[in-house]
Amino acid sequence: MSIAASLPIARTRRNLAPLCLAAATFLLLLVSGDSLLHDPDTLWQIKVGQWILDHRAVPWTDLYSLTRQGEVWLSTSWLSQVLFATAYSGWGWAGPVVLTAAAIALAMGLLLAFLQRHLDLPYALVFCLLAMTLAAPHLLARPHVLALPVMVAWSGALMAAADRGRAPSFLLLPLMALWANLHGGFVLGLALIGAIGLEALWRSPAPRLMALAMQWAAFGVGALVASCCTPYGVDTLLGAARILSLGKSFSVIAEWRPADFSSFSPFAGALLGLLGLALTRGLTLSPPRVLLILGTTWMALAHVRSIETFGVIVPLVLAQPLSGWFSPVSDAPRGLRMAPGAPAALAAVAIVLATASATSAFAARHPFEFSTVQTPVAAVDMLTERKAARIFNSYGFGGYLIVRDIKPFVDGRSELYGEKFLMDYFAAEDGRDVSGLLRMLDENRIDATLLTVDSPAAQILDHIPGWKRVYADKVAVVHVRDDQAAAPSK
Repeated sequence: MSIAASLPIARTRRNLAPLCLAAATFLLLLVSGDSLLHDPDTLWQIKVGQWILDHRAVPWTDLYSLTRQGEVWLSTSWLSQVLFATAYSGWGWAGPVVLTAAAIALAMGLLLAFLQRHLDLPYALVFCLLAMTLAAPHLLARPHVLALPVMVAWSGALMAAADRGRAPSFLLLPLMALWANLHGGFVLGLALIGAIGLEALWRSPAPRLMALAMQWAAFGVGALVASCCTPYGVDTLLGAARILSLGKSFSVIAEWRPADFSSFSPFAGALLGLLGLALTRGLTLSPPRVLLILGTTWMALAHVRSIETFGVIVPLVLAQPLSGWFSPVSDAPRGLRMAPGAPAALAAVAIVLATASATSAFAARHPFEFSTVQTPVAAVDMLTERKAARIFNSYGFGGYLIVRDIKPFVDGRSELYGEKFLMDYFAAEDGRDVSGLLRMLDENRIDATLLTVDSPAAQILDHIPGWKRVYADKVAVVHVRDDQAAAPSK
């Protein structure tokens, strides 16, 4: 950033600020790379990706679970899984860290580039910092992060078209095809066509209204077709629909829970700041833009994993209305700019090479490791020695069991298990349904349990005849059936 800041910037054309922001974001995430490896879903994502590479095919049925073996399961993130598996096989945990950091950095660079179309650099950077802060808890080595730059590019391009009162270019459709192969969140991109298209129609003069509506409708149809350009074809839409049909089970899965305002958070601060600005400065938006902000706000309130979407969409929606609202920064350019040609190209190459060099040096010396909280290594070693085959596990341990080639009772593929199963499982594991817990253990012929140390089910089994605790550490607790205790006394 200091090198870029020293470059000539007066009356120049080429903008280097997005590249500088992307490089700074990437290096920051690289240094703190272990924080990206804190989600158990990363484990099974890599496992599935390796299966796809080995078999040159995508899965259509479940291959891994104890309770859903052979049932229909479509991997709507198959391309992300392949990328993670390839990175991991080549560079160990450094591979997924670098891949994830690069995706986030690209997303931030793209967001700044779109915001700078209307805002001076300082204001655009504030919005990027806000987006990064809001997304921070969900920035993990998982498919949704690899799709993040595609979401930013797609949303920014649609918003840019609406700002000009035009229809988006059909050249954007490959982005939708890429998004649909990377992550099931592509349905958001389809929904944005209608929502942002309303803004374009609102700005359109009456004589062009019908023609513009037809152009946006044609683009929407094209995007729908592009979203089916995956190995699953039209079934891609069905796979995404299964995720959205989990109903009440959303409330018991951490990342799908509603936002919590019992303590102050960056999201609460963002909402209060947005409300304060609107009340004190009289910000006026068109009805379609208001609906966009209300819609993304409702999504973020309903599910914490949508807060990152709020952090991206709201700045893009507000950028054009705010362009004449903030007073210009005196003697400040729109960005770090250079004259076109060799100087700008050399500066860009220098930034990329410096970032690549720093990455190589750091990755060679720093041994990235997956979070031990989600890897009950010793407990699973003990279960393997006992030849336990049917294990009732805590939700967060499912991914590690899959990696160890042990079929989990449940894992992070929530759409595979469905609403009823998940609600019954969490009621049992949380200790709210003791009879349901015992019924699950008996009906599924469970011979051992692998639970977190704070699991209510683990505490309950300590007092249930027929079960005994045989292992415990800071990560997991193991119970096995105690046939002697279960046998009736003579």
